[in-house]
Amino acid sequence: MAMAVAQHHRESSSGSISRHNHHLDAGKYVRYTAEQVEALERVYTECPKPSSLRRQQLIRECPILSNIEPKQIKVWFQNRRCREKQRKEASRLQTVNRKLTAMNKLLMEENDRLQKQVSQLVCENGYMRQQLHTASAATTDASCDSVVTTPQHSLRDANNPAGLLSIAEETLAEFLSKATGTAVDWVQMPGMKPGPDSVGIFAISQGCNGVAARACGLVSLEPTKIAEILKDRPSWFRECRSLEVFTMFPAGNGGTIELVYTQTFAPTTLAPARDFWTLRYTTSLDNGSLVVCERSLSGSGAGPNAAAAAQFVRAEMLPSGYLIRPCEGGGSIIHIVDHLNLEAWSVPEVLRPLYESSKVVAQKMTIAALRYIRQIAQETSGEVVYGLGRQPAVLRTFSQRLSRGFNDAVNGFNDDGWSLVNCDGAEDVIIAVNSTKNLSATSNPANSLTFVGGILCAKASMLLQNVPPAVLVRFLREHRSEWADFNVDAYSAASLKAGSYAYPGMRPTRFTGSQIIMPLGHTIEHEELLEVIRLEGHSLPQEDAFASRDIHLLQICSGVDENAVGACSELVFAPIDEMFPDDAPLLPSGFRIIPLDSKSGDTKDPLTTHRTLDLTSSLEVGPATNHAAGDVPSCHYSRSVLTIAFQFPFDSSLQDNVATMARQYVRSVISSVQRVAMAISPTGLSPAVGPKLSPGSPEALTLAHWICQSYSYHIGAELLRADSLGGDSVLKHLWNHQDAILCCSLKSVPVFIFANQTGLDMLETTLVALQDITLDKIFDESGRKALCNDFAKLMQQGFTYLPAGICMSTMGRHVSYEQAVAWKVLAADETTVHCLAFSFVNWSFV
Repeated sequence: MAMAVAQHHRESSSGSISRHNHHLDAGKYVRYTAEQVEALERVYTECPKPSSLRRQQLIRECPILSNIEPKQIKVWFQNRRCREKQRKEASRLQTVNRKLTAMNKLLMEENDRLQKQVSQLVCENGYMRQQLHTASAATTDASCDSVVTTPQHSLRDANNPAGLLSIAEETLAEFLSKATGTAVDWVQMPGMKPGPDSVGIFAISQGCNGVAARACGLVSLEPTKIAEILKDRPSWFRECRSLEVFTMFPAGNGGTIELVYTQTFAPTTLAPARDFWTLRYTTSLDNGSLVVCERSLSGSGAGPNAAAAAQFVRAEMLPSGYLIRPCEGGGSIIHIVDHLNLEAWSVPEVLRPLYESSKVVAQKMTIAALRYIRQIAQETSGEVVYGLGRQPAVLRTFSQRLSRGFNDAVNGFNDDGWSLVNCDGAEDVIIAVNSTKNLSATSNPANSLTFVGGILCAKASMLLQNVPPAVLVRFLREHRSEWADFNVDAYSAASLKAGSYAYPGMRPTRFTGSQIIMPLGHTIEHEELLEVIRLEGHSLPQEDAFASRDIHLLQICSGVDENAVGACSELVFAPIDEMFPDDAPLLPSGFRIIPLDSKSGDTKDPLTTHRTLDLTSSLEVGPATNHAAGDVPSCHYSRSVLTIAFQFPFDSSLQDNVATMARQYVRSVISSVQRVAMAISPTGLSPAVGPKLSPGSPEALTLAHWICQSYSYHIGAELLRADSLGGDSVLKHLWNHQDAILCCSLKSVPVFIFANQTGLDMLETTLVALQDITLDKIFDESGRKALCNDFAKLMQQGFTYLPAGICMSTMGRHVSYEQAVAWKVLAADETTVHCLAFSFVNWSFV
């Protein structure tokens, strides 16, 4: 009887499965047991998309799945992947919704603040009108008391807790009136428009005492964590040399009052550094917000070493700070205000715009603080992926050490052991020596590196005219062979690695001219890049010809965005060992370019910022000839100051030799940089700029017209909309075209001479480096074959369509595209072929 029941059960089950199979294509749902689901989930964890062979193997190895067809297993995995995708998308949308809700609240508050400001301005305007109407009566009535009263400052004693608490409460009120009120006339930071994808809302002061900047944004960290990070100013403010808390005592509401002494670096060798003596007040508000506010105190407050403080100019911090409010569902809304008086009188007149610019304060402090917090938040959530197996905190430390080491070299403080060598004020290159320098990343003496003689630094500053800092730094980064001496790099690397102090040139090395950039990490908006540079070199024939002389550098590059108003551009590097440990000693050298004058308005001329079609040929020819004033276009860049500092380890017996070498080397670098600056400056770049155009080297606007006209001539369709074909708008619309458009020369080895912004994004390169990329490098094997097969057709009929395929970016990433169009670009006479153009349609990174 039991056997009959079992047999009936098997037949019933078999019939159920067979009916399932019969109706599978009709969309019937397959019901799995808990054991079957558990087995499938285990496989899904290991491989979400198993192959057909893997599914058959799964059925054979797992008995509980033996009665399930492979096609049903395939459908289960498809559904499982779909559910996973839906779950992730739902989670992402919930996160985005929370961010948008918080951002909406922030924008509503900003709107309320602006409405209050408008109302206040309307009242002031009405009052001024009334004053104008009654001006005559007021002048005749001499007995009338003045309506203007002198503000009465309360007598506050900063030497006792009660007086400090009174100052703290006043500082809190003034800070809140700046952060959320109308105490300062805020205007939007140029080039920093708010939006759901932006880091935050940024504003700068207009017409107030000193310079001020303000930021507000959403951060996915708790208020106490944010306050802890921001109070540690040296960790995120690169110009902060030291911060020491002298006194701390409790205040009401669980708050604290601290007396703080802060030293900051000078950004260039031409100006003294600044220090601050401030009161910092941390407290909580009734609405649950956390506030950290700070202001300068009168008095000496010189810090632990009065002699060291004599090297600084005392600057003033007006009420500033951070307002941090918790958000529903996690995270915080933060308001940041920085308000300073940097005592611009103490610097040369040419540098005063640097100390009187709210944009500079915004970039260095306010925006940097908000970006750093966002970076920490993304690292905490696991959103940031770094290369070479390094932890985010380690890479941040590397960036901070490179920046700090460079600032140490530029400033050369006496209390750090620096002293000038034979400096009479007439030398263009300053030589400083530090005999006590100890390159240690940690407190472990085994990992420190002490030199027998010490460290020698050669540094100089120079003024640049009409040179875009971002373009110059990009060129210095991507074309090191144009300015660097491989033997000097080899000397520094060998001295750090082996403790040898051979004079440069005693071990001659042939530099191949090749450098490989290996990215390590970057900040969330790519405003700073951390990378390892490998310089390929080989010993000369009299030595071992196969011995590698490769040099490795750890490098940070920042300020490469031409749209960032007020941001300085830096390229700082240090020699390292090939397998450098986390606590590797670093001896940084490099360049810093600081714009002194902001760009005129928010408009931007693509001709002046992107006219780099043939930079290498300009460098080979030398400085361009002078042009008449009428032939030079207007430039949005004015002046900037370039600071160069190179450090060299030395043995005491070789100090004079190394000093001579360092002075000559820095002078040669300055000469090379001037030559590069002349080439990339809009006033010295192209001899053909002006009404008369040379077909052999057209400017960007002319080339844009040729590209569009040739496309229409060959293909019979318009590349741009009809309303985009007039005047200068052609280049603008071509530059912003959704498809990647590239042009290459008609030479034996075709190289790219132009690309629009989308094309640069696809190749992951810049206009400066574009000329180093040959046509064959971007296509894979099948793409090269397709191009070769259709090349005759392209040259005969003027255009051809290439099938979908894969190409490579300069960073080695695969790029897929649905279709590519190639056509001949004809010059103005419509008979001369100037170059070939390619348009990659619907491309994406694989």
